[in-house]
Amino acid sequence: MESVSAMSAFVQAAELRSFKLAGQQFGLSSSAIGKTIAKLEEQLGVRLFHRSTRAIRLTAEGEMFFDRCRHILSQMEAAEAELAHTTAAPRGRLRVAVPFSLDLLTPLLGAFAQKYPEIELDLDFNDRMVDVIDDGFDAVIRSGEVSDSRLMHVKLGEFSNLLVAAPSYIARFGEPRIASDLINHRLLHHRFYDTGKLGGWDPIVPEGMVLPVTLAATSLEPLIRFAEAGHGIAWLPDFAVAARIRTGVLQEVLPGSQKRTRAFRLLWPRSKTPPPKLSAFVKFMTEAIRSGLHANFG
Repeated sequence: MESVSAMSAFVQAAELRSFKLAGQQFGLSSSAIGKTIAKLEEQLGVRLFHRSTRAIRLTAEGEMFFDRCRHILSQMEAAEAELAHTTAAPRGRLRVAVPFSLDLLTPLLGAFAQKYPEIELDLDFNDRMVDVIDDGFDAVIRSGEVSDSRLMHVKLGEFSNLLVAAPSYIARFGEPRIASDLINHRLLHHRFYDTGKLGGWDPIVPEGMVLPVTLAATSLEPLIRFAEAGHGIAWLPDFAVAARIRTGVLQEVLPGSQKRTRAFRLLWPRSKTPPPKLSAFVKFMTEAIRSGLHANFG
């Protein structure tokens, strides 16, 4: 780092046009600064300053070297600041929008809170489509593609929806064998919060086929509960119902049907130096959710 110290001394002397004033910045004598710069000149093989008894001024080579040194030193300062930022302890309020909790996310969020007790985890469980930046979120978990250039994102995995019902419902109303049988069943629908439209059951349901609506909800959780209670057939993400299918609480309906795969993502505002609390959350959730999806769905 001796060359960095020499560059710093050179830049200070050039800006202040004085070895004496530069020395005061470092707690050194003007003679010490002069010797440092003389050694630098010897190493470079050029003269950096014109010297007189009254003042110093840069040579043409000194001007060129001055610009380079300032750039190098500013980059080093930025790197040091970034490193200090990333190694700081994660703490503070972290506001996260989550579309659902249940099996996949609730245990992971609890584990994150336990691992980082100095982070205040502020969770907004809501199925509406939020604007990460305008709505003031630090991070958002949701499905679909990302077109906002202001956002960073990571793909956590993929999922598809399944038709599910409780064994008690199948025992009472029978099991549909083909998609058109669904028009004679009690169906539980997801309604989008922002548009008020019902979610489609594609590609299982043929185009133009109108499905009956027994119940609609803007959140997945009540749909799961109603399905568990035997009130109808629901169209739900596989990660939300996998454990219930394994334990027999729910069973898949029309299991051989074609399924459409969608991406599952974590999004956050673009930044060169994200705060430690956000970096910790992104790393933790990326690793945990990916392993959880893999364990459940291979």
